[in-house]
Amino acid sequence: MKKFYNCLPVVMIVFLVAFIPIATMALTYIRFSVTAPINIPVERRVREVFPLRNYVFFSLGSTEIPDRYVLLRKDQVKDFKEDMLELFPPKYLSGRSERQMMVYYNILNILGDRMEKNPSATVMLTGASMEGTEEGKVMAETVKRYLIDVFGIDASRINTEGRVKPRIPSEQPGGTKELDLLREGDRRVSIWSTSPALLMEFQTGADAPLKPVEIIAVQAAPVESYVSFNVLGGKKAFSSWSLEIMDEKGKVQNFGPYANEKVSMPGKSILGSRSEGDYKVTMIGQTKGGNSVRKDTTVHMVLWTPPKDQEMMRFSIIFEFNESKAISMYKKYLTEVLIPKIPKGGMVIISGHTDVIGEEAYNMKLSLERANDVRTIIEKGLSKAGRTDVKFKVYGFGEDENLSPFENKFPEERFYNRTVIIDIIP
Repeated sequence: MKKFYNCLPVVMIVFLVAFIPIATMALTYIRFSVTAPINIPVERRVREVFPLRNYVFFSLGSTEIPDRYVLLRKDQVKDFKEDMLELFPPKYLSGRSERQMMVYYNILNILGDRMEKNPSATVMLTGASMEGTEEGKVMAETVKRYLIDVFGIDASRINTEGRVKPRIPSEQPGGTKELDLLREGDRRVSIWSTSPALLMEFQTGADAPLKPVEIIAVQAAPVESYVSFNVLGGKKAFSSWSLEIMDEKGKVQNFGPYANEKVSMPGKSILGSRSEGDYKVTMIGQTKGGNSVRKDTTVHMVLWTPPKDQEMMRFSIIFEFNESKAISMYKKYLTEVLIPKIPKGGMVIISGHTDVIGEEAYNMKLSLERANDVRTIIEKGLSKAGRTDVKFKVYGFGEDENLSPFENKFPEERFYNRTVIIDIIP
């Protein structure tokens, strides 16, 4: 049978489980489901327009640029090129999305290179520190000194200022939760400019994002290759739950224990080197009363390798903390840049994400709102162009760290996780 690429989940078998905890004698319902794609892509070639976050984050107690950023010597500037950033890798990479972080950690070199090539471009560097405006100013001056000393940028083209909080702070008035993480993200130097040569297409004003960088990479285990296991009601009823997955030959793999109600993993992590297989999936829940609940279903999985000449395009929209409606500034970009790149009969996969700050359920809702905001703009643009040939898939993954684009160790990773990723599939 011919295999067609499809990221639609086709296995959605739901069981309604009732059990009575001995301690409470209360009836609790657990809904267990497994969602798997028809075909599981192993990897895919991606041409990505990667957004350049215009922030440089500083460590607490220091006004020096952290050494995770790539800092060049003056004699290296002549060899620096945006499309060859692998020649200047950062010292420390998290292991996830290394190519994208390689772009971001070169932000000062990208800025210096662009200013060198566009001698009329100017920037404002705004340092923010809870220790006071004076320290914020010192942080900004540190960045300025690097651009002057290494790239030879004239000092008159770089203005600096200090603030206690950045113009767009993460910490909100009255907030009481996870303030350490929020304040870590607010200790930064923001790069502002009104020079079009430095800015994202169709953006204007001092707070406009910097022009993105285009990169080409091979993406292993793309989002639609993941199998999801859902235990609705499990957080309330179970102290933990785990998975037992057995193939048709009786070989068993165990995963867990888990505390969240949803867990996702690449289908290849189950299939391994097999091209396809039939599996019995058993969910084993440990109740808070000490009992055990088991429910199972079956799923068929098939690995699939896209044609070598097929190249996916990826765009990303970055949101500020706790925002779902900050998309208006990108509307023209999505309409006039992204939509023309969607081929006839193509598919658009829109995935919303958040960082780990905040409640899990709230972040799931927020990520879906972000994704649907983007879908609405794209659909309206397509309709205006008289197009009805495009298929959509919209996901909200919340803070799911198995599916988030980046880790959450550093503030820049958390900022990049506040995103909607738009994949255009031929």
